Amino acid sequence: MENKKEMRNWLNEFNLTHPFVIAGPCSAETEEQVLKIAHELKDSDVSVFRAGIWKPRTRPGGFEGVGEIGLKWLKKAKEQTGLLMGTEVANAAHVKLALEYDIDVLWIGARTTVNPFAMQEIADALAGTKKIVLVKNPVNPDLSLWLGGVERLYMAGIEKLGVIHRGFSTYEKTKYRNIPEWQIAIELQNKFPDLPLIIDPSHITGDRKMILEVTQEALDLNYDGMIIETHYDPDNAWSDAAQQVTPDALKQIFIDLKVRKVNDVSDEFTQKMAKLRANIDVLDATLLDLLGKRMKVADEIGQVKKDANVAVLQNNRWNEILGKMILEGEKKGLTEEFVLKMFKAIHQESIGHQEKVLNA
Repeated sequence: MENKKEMRNWLNEFNLTHPFVIAGPCSAETEEQVLKIAHELKDSDVSVFRAGIWKPRTRPGGFEGVGEIGLKWLKKAKEQTGLLMGTEVANAAHVKLALEYDIDVLWIGARTTVNPFAMQEIADALAGTKKIVLVKNPVNPDLSLWLGGVERLYMAGIEKLGVIHRGFSTYEKTKYRNIPEWQIAIELQNKFPDLPLIIDPSHITGDRKMILEVTQEALDLNYDGMIIETHYDPDNAWSDAAQQVTPDALKQIFIDLKVRKVNDVSDEFTQKMAKLRANIDVLDATLLDLLGKRMKVADEIGQVKKDANVAVLQNNRWNEILGKMILEGEKKGLTEEFVLKMFKAIHQESIGHQEKVLNA
C-alpha cells in the first residue's frame, strides 16, 4: 500500500461541501419500502442509498435478507432518484450479483473482515473494479486484521477503497452495542491518512438516541463521512429496529452536526495551539514519570508478597481501589468508562511487575 494517494481520489470526485453520507434501511424489506425511503432521502446530504440484501445472523431462523430480488429494487431506486446504491457483500457470489446489478458501493461486514480466506475470495471477485469498496472493522479489536482486509483489496487492483468504523464486540456491559475503541481507528487514520474513514454510529450505539453524539465525536476526529441506518417506520423494521432513524430525523442530524475545519492557519490560532500542545506534552511526560514511580512501588509490594509467600492478586484491595478511583474520576470530569479502562491497564501492568519479582 505504498501509493496511498490514489485511495482518496474517489471521495474528492464528489466535490462535497459536507461529510460523505450513506443512508437507508438496515434491510431491504419490500420494493415499496426501498423506493419510499430512497425518495425521502434524494434531496438531502445523502450521496449513497444503502440497504441490506443479505443479512448475516448469529443463529439460524432470523430474517436473513430478501436476496437477489432486493438488488432489482435498488436498481429501480437508482433510476428514479439518481442516488448511488450500496450494499454489504459477504462472499464472492454476493459480489458477482451486486456487480451484475451495477451496485455502486460495496462494503465488507465485520464478520467477513475477520476471515482472511473470505476476504481473499472477495478481493479476487472484485479484482480491478472501479466500484467503491469499503471494509468494516473486524468484530474483534485487531488493527492488523482490519488493514489486512484493505491490503488484499488493494493488491487486487481496487483503487477506490475506504474503511467503516462500526465498533468492536465485547463481553463488557457498556452503553454501546459495540464499543468504539476510538484509538484503533485513530491509529489506522495516522498510518493511512488518505484512506477515507467513515463512522457507523448505528452499529456502535444500537440506539437511535445516541446517533448524533457518536457521529459528532467522529467528525471532531476528522472522519470523512457516516453511514446511518434510516427507515420511515423504524420501530417496525424487520432488523435492528432500535438503531434506525427516520428520514426527517436524519435531516435534523445534518442540521445539528458541527463540521469542524481541518485546520486554521491564522497566527492567533497557531500560537494558541502551540502553547496548549506544549502544556499537553509536559503533562504527558509527568504522567509517564508518575506511572514509572508507581511501578517501582509495585515492585516493592511484589518483594513483600514474595517474602511472605502471598499471592499477587488481591481482589478485595483491587475492588476497593477501583470504586474509589471511579468516584474521584467523576469529580474531575472523567467518565467511568475511561477510569475503568485506565486503571485496569495500570493494574495489569502492576501485576506483571509483581509476578516478575515473585518468579525472579
